[in-house]
Amino acid sequence: MLEQLLDRVVSRVTVCLRELNYNIEGYVRHVIPANKFLQFHAFYGLTPYKKLHFYIKNSNLAGSSLLGKCTVHFSVLYKSHLRGDELNHQGETLPYLGFQIPVYEDEVVRIKDSFLIKNLIHSHSHDPENPDEFLIKNTVSMHYANIHGSPVIGCFLAPFSTVDMSIIRNCVIGTFSYVQVRRLAHQLVEPGRIWIKADSFEFNYRFPAGVVDRYISIEPGSVPKGIFIDFVEQREQDWEPVLEMARYEPPITDVAATAAFSRYAVAKGTTSILENVYVAQGAYLEDAYMGKGSNAQENCYIIKSRLDGNVVTAHGGKVIHCQLGSHVFVGFNSFLNGKENCPVSIGEESIVMPHTIIDADEPLEIPPRHLVWGYIGSSRDLEQNCIHLNDLSRVSNKLQRGNLSFNGNGYAFVRAFKHRIEHILELNGAFFDGMSKPGHIHRIRDASFNTIQPYYGGPLKGLFADMDIHPLDDVV
Repeated sequence: MLEQLLDRVVSRVTVCLRELNYNIEGYVRHVIPANKFLQFHAFYGLTPYKKLHFYIKNSNLAGSSLLGKCTVHFSVLYKSHLRGDELNHQGETLPYLGFQIPVYEDEVVRIKDSFLIKNLIHSHSHDPENPDEFLIKNTVSMHYANIHGSPVIGCFLAPFSTVDMSIIRNCVIGTFSYVQVRRLAHQLVEPGRIWIKADSFEFNYRFPAGVVDRYISIEPGSVPKGIFIDFVEQREQDWEPVLEMARYEPPITDVAATAAFSRYAVAKGTTSILENVYVAQGAYLEDAYMGKGSNAQENCYIIKSRLDGNVVTAHGGKVIHCQLGSHVFVGFNSFLNGKENCPVSIGEESIVMPHTIIDADEPLEIPPRHLVWGYIGSSRDLEQNCIHLNDLSRVSNKLQRGNLSFNGNGYAFVRAFKHRIEHILELNGAFFDGMSKPGHIHRIRDASFNTIQPYYGGPLKGLFADMDIHPLDDVV
């Protein structure tokens, strides 16, 4: 039955990508050994503060976790995180083109005919036509891709790619590419492209030839390889006690009362968690100092680093041998790889663009209030890939620096980024004062997690039982 399910996914995704002549079968077969689909339990979270409803049918959920309202039909999810704690709610309205679009039903993450490996699915849909459904359909998404507020239909997402606040249909998103373009259809985005497009600006960066392949690449029928995969696999054994124990207590005691540390996160060494810090499931901390209001989101690694306060480390960000000043933003899947003798220092209010690679060959210092992007190994690279936010704000037409092409209103770009960072901090509860401004971390930190297991034999081997888990209608 599991093989039949994979056949179904392959056929449907291949049909959707026929115009691009892209065959995804080799990425579905043999990338995950068959026994792995039996090895790991799935988890779902219960909390009285968030609406929930989980409906599972003809699917495998090996090692995946679900929170909020999620429906999975005819799909294979492997060690993926489905976070439905920021979905739209019935009665809300969404502004779009001068209209206030009403939400008539509570939004649900709906996954159908898809194959998702170690993905993060989060936020509410940015499709104004369907504000009550965050849809992922006929899609194959590979290792450590992020699907953030982006309905994806008929797509292939390569490893470590990100689709963010967009509507993506019948597209191929290349390895380590980041796309935030509102709407995209029938296009192939090449590996290593960082592309942000709005009404008043467009940011376009392409990594130098050969760089991305060194960090992450994949061929049909083979597992991904490169520095990124080596980095996470070297630490996989640290996850075993977290996933296997029903009650896991992280070996740290320095956690503030208003902080939230997921029971599905790893902590090692001397790690300090200050007030209003959020450490999400799938995060990994080692000898880390998390200043007040900072966060480490899903699939983040904070190692031998200090985050001074109100630092946002977005999904998949990696911070090693770094010191980050207050209000620094580290974008999706960025890799800040300082070394003991080549540390990286980033000044307050600086913005590290999504999918930035800083792999230090020498000590690097990024001054306060700068934007950083692309590939940086030395101070010479930094000169090409860094600009003061005030200078960027003064751009009114075009900026060309190395492999970066920026067109439009720089002030609007900076303002939008700063607004998003403050919004993330507020949602995460960074500004909670004990009475007002609580974040969703204060509502989910006491969630209980329940395990569900697949069939271990027979014709349904590898599938999870169909189930419908919903809140009580009445309190006894």
